[in-house]
Amino acid sequence: MTTLSAQKSSMIKILTSTPSKYQATAFKMDYWKPGSNYNSLILKSISKVVSDGDYVVISEKAVSIAKNLIIDEGRVKPGLAARILSKIWMRLVWGLVLGKVCHMTRKTRRRLRNYPLKEGAAHKQICLTYAGFFQSLRHGSEGGIDVTNLPYSFAALPLENPHLEANQLQKQIHLETGRKVSVMIVDTDKTYRLGNRNYTPLPKAIQGIVSGGGVFTYILCRVLRCKRRATPIGYAGEPCNIETILNISETANRARGVGAGRSPWHMAERFGVNLTGVTWEMLERVDHYPVVVVKCLD
Repeated sequence: MTTLSAQKSSMIKILTSTPSKYQATAFKMDYWKPGSNYNSLILKSISKVVSDGDYVVISEKAVSIAKNLIIDEGRVKPGLAARILSKIWMRLVWGLVLGKVCHMTRKTRRRLRNYPLKEGAAHKQICLTYAGFFQSLRHGSEGGIDVTNLPYSFAALPLENPHLEANQLQKQIHLETGRKVSVMIVDTDKTYRLGNRNYTPLPKAIQGIVSGGGVFTYILCRVLRCKRRATPIGYAGEPCNIETILNISETANRARGVGAGRSPWHMAERFGVNLTGVTWEMLERVDHYPVVVVKCLD
């Protein structure tokens, strides 16, 4: 089993993973709001640390928020299908059956049984509109739509072209620092190892990962307790073995942490508010590490 040791300072967090031999340096930054010049912030943070051959791993959601790819679910009027999904599918099917089958904790299953009807129906309507029916059957992260580490009733939509985003950032890093690095855009939602192939429920992933299975991929891989790692959805750099890329993605994901919480419930409990009561100011008080540089020590 991989063991992890962490060393924290006010600006960076260093994690070394053994026996995989990766070292991840996560950079503490201000919370990226819509309109943040994230390219400039990335370059400023890593310029004195990055070396040839390093992997620069960026949080997809942080980029989505900075690019203002967010939507206010509080303004959404849910239809009948969305209301059925929130009241019956989420509360009964996930809360009583699928949650247990997928080895979720009792606390998570209890939360699903009390899935919020008003806010949940609005969220499911967004999922139906932007991700489709079968992605909407998931209990969370439907189609890559994310509501964690966001205030009020906002949801972040996935990047339209994460490969282009990675390519542009890689070129900019080389231009500014002279370093030849690989750049990954990573979603914390998981990729699962099943047999000799990797699958993700997400609709997009890099070559070498079978994507788009939605709820069916999630249930099957959770039932079988498949090995899971964070999902790289965009990559620019030297050709690399998919297992190495996935290991680097997961190493960076662990170094980054969860910000204000793993779910809206965690965030609400942390700040002592209701599910839509988290504010921009609350999120700004939390340590955020949207950028991680991973070095291969072998």
